[in-house]
Amino acid sequence: MNSLALVFLLVDAATLILVSRRWAPLPLLVGVCYFPTYLSIELGPLHFTAIRVLIALGIVRMMIKQEWPPNGINGIDCAMMTWVIWLLASGFFHKDPGATLIFRLGLAFDACGIYVLFRSFCRSLEDISGVYQLTAILLVPLAMEMFIEKLTVHNLFSVLGGQESVMIRLGKVRANGPFAHPILAGTAGAINLPMMIALWRPHRRLAVIGIIACFIIIYSSASSGPILSAVAGIVALFMWRYRHFIPLLQRWAIPGYIALDLYMKDPAYFIIARIDLMGGSTSWYRARLLQAALEHLDEWWLIGTDYTRHWMQQFVPWSPDHTDITSQYVQMGVFGGLLLLALFVVVLIKGFSGVTQALKQTTDCSPDLRFMVWALGSSLFANVVTFFSVSYFDQTAVFVYFTLANIGSAATLAIKGQNTQWTRLQFSAATPTVSPSNKIGKQLLMDSGSSRTQNNLFSRPKMR
Repeated sequence: MNSLALVFLLVDAATLILVSRRWAPLPLLVGVCYFPTYLSIELGPLHFTAIRVLIALGIVRMMIKQEWPPNGINGIDCAMMTWVIWLLASGFFHKDPGATLIFRLGLAFDACGIYVLFRSFCRSLEDISGVYQLTAILLVPLAMEMFIEKLTVHNLFSVLGGQESVMIRLGKVRANGPFAHPILAGTAGAINLPMMIALWRPHRRLAVIGIIACFIIIYSSASSGPILSAVAGIVALFMWRYRHFIPLLQRWAIPGYIALDLYMKDPAYFIIARIDLMGGSTSWYRARLLQAALEHLDEWWLIGTDYTRHWMQQFVPWSPDHTDITSQYVQMGVFGGLLLLALFVVVLIKGFSGVTQALKQTTDCSPDLRFMVWALGSSLFANVVTFFSVSYFDQTAVFVYFTLANIGSAATLAIKGQNTQWTRLQFSAATPTVSPSNKIGKQLLMDSGSSRTQNNLFSRPKMR
């Protein structure tokens, strides 16, 4: 980390400490979007990336200002804590417990820190909407840099002390911006796309620039994975109109997979190997990795494993003991066995359950408001699909914990019966439809004059 990067980090850190709670997510998102993850401050065996420094200061701020996550603990909180505990505990059973513990403490710090901070800062759907408005704005410079990087074959983030070289495959330049790999850079744009679309009606201008930025990021990465992630998110988003069919799809998912497995000569998950949208894709490798993990299940099912190099013929230069683990699910198994993998899946399931709870408790809210909750689930679904073929080893993981935290806040508000407050949020230019027989509805009808004013990040009514 050079002097320019250090000054940038200090300014961002000072902003995090000084701004109000509603603006506190901004410095964290800046750290994710503009600081390369491989730049860090080293203190002995500890490596503090920019986002970890910001998380530490955010926790200090939260403690000083007593900005604790409201409304107690929910199911997602418990699932996250259980997953992190076993992530740390399982490390003691590996061949170098000390080094393993230090590495996993970093992962746990990232996960818990981001999750707790966004649970603290995003206390209403207005706050959640504001965060994604900020994200739309911040994605624009990132998209511009990646597009320029693709044209000039030069990474502009190298001025912060990062790498200048750009990956080229089959003559196609693959921009990665501040991220560790082009696939992860494109994935960051893809998993945010559903939330940008969700801003369309209430904040159309921000939605337009956010959507365009996401597509530019995906295009500049020149990777098939982000395209599929974007398609998954969009398909999930447009299932909003047919959401009553979701239970039916869930019931037929496993029988459908079994039928596909019987029809195909290879295992059903080898359908991944047939996907190559950009040319030169390594989709076959990703499918074969899933197969290899199942073949060597006896090596890792209990507590994980320290050696996977014999799983695949391809070796990686950064580790003499491992092959390239390109699946988040396989990575969880390698880290902590079937239990860690199961706990990770439980976290994701609890995320979808939180979306369901929030929707059930907010039937009297405006359609735009409920659509935003659905978009959170769509973004999470895009991550779930991506995890089959990508392992998040840079700041892209922040967007996962960020999404889970927002779902946790939405579910907690609904469970605590605060949907009356949600209805008052001016998330749509139109006045929410309410029942005159309802006391809340009468109050809203009295306030209908002010409800026609569209709210945005820079003009918000005070929350009581």
